[in-house]
Amino acid sequence: MTAEADRRFMSLALALGRRGLGRVWPNPAVGCVIVREGRIVGRGRTADGGRPHAETVALAEAGAAAEGATAYVSLEPCAHHGQTPPCAEALIAAGVARVVTALEDPDPRVAGRGHAMLRAAAIAVTTGVMEPEARAGQQGFLTRVRLGRPMLTLKLAASLDGRIATASGESRWITGPEARRRVHAMRATHDAVLVGAGTARADDPELTVRGLGPTPMPQPVPQPVRVVAARGLDLPRGGKLAKTIAEAPLWLLHGSGAPSAARADWQALGARLIVADEGPDGRLDPTAMLAALGQAGLTRVFCEGGGAFAAALLQAGLVDRLALFTAGAALGAEGRPALGSLALDRLEAAPRLALESVERVGADMLSHWSRR
Repeated sequence: MTAEADRRFMSLALALGRRGLGRVWPNPAVGCVIVREGRIVGRGRTADGGRPHAETVALAEAGAAAEGATAYVSLEPCAHHGQTPPCAEALIAAGVARVVTALEDPDPRVAGRGHAMLRAAAIAVTTGVMEPEARAGQQGFLTRVRLGRPMLTLKLAASLDGRIATASGESRWITGPEARRRVHAMRATHDAVLVGAGTARADDPELTVRGLGPTPMPQPVPQPVRVVAARGLDLPRGGKLAKTIAEAPLWLLHGSGAPSAARADWQALGARLIVADEGPDGRLDPTAMLAALGQAGLTRVFCEGGGAFAAALLQAGLVDRLALFTAGAALGAEGRPALGSLALDRLEAAPRLALESVERVGADMLSHWSRR
């Protein structure tokens, strides 16, 4: 195969893998394409829930045609025995002649062992094809493995002057229907949606994915975990989050001092309770919260506020990506700001992100930013 052909087939493997974002945690979202004599004979992605793995799906489709073929995999095939045998062993057993990967798996259980197993079986291995693109797609998985926490995307929707509501608190809707639909699509590519207790109390949100595709959809969209940071579990038991636990999981991050009665009530409703350490200010520590979510298996978290919570995450250096929707309206100084206090006295101390792209979404603007 030529380098151009390798990139073409790897591009397809990466695209297949992206279809699993938000659906396969705690596993990485991997794509696999099997090619024999220039023809695709098998393809697959990590299945919803994390199993079977992409290689297993693609090999099943290829059948006997996998013998002597080239397998393009967006991440190094696993080399350890878990709930399923290693994918490296499956590729060897299928008789593939060559394996092309985009990225080495940093998981200590793999970390080059998959490539080594393949080479030991006399299979030609090419690595690093479209590696930058693969890193971008695997950012959540890589962040969890290396930092012990999920990748965090912060979403803000504000007026031209950075306000999210009028002085009276009116906020629906600052952005238009196209922007709101895009937010639902973003939720669908993340494992969880995170908000602070203030937002949960004020907005009574569902935080589910809605309005995508035909109704009814051929297959229901897997719902992200809804996560609320509520130190004292002071949330309305009759709100939408409580009423929809059967439709989408609800996790509550709380402090060690949360009342036992509140804990019992939420557990009886079906919520999962996770204790997180508190900081010197008595609030839940943002770093501890993200570490707890990483320990629970999450790789990609989509935060939708509120302002004080978003400011705390920015100040702690935990925002990996920012999606900023800007509406063509001005609310004035009396409006409520999109971010809470950062207590800055020097400009050089301000959190800074790098602009990646800008696009028009209906009547609004969406800018994408990333950690520098």
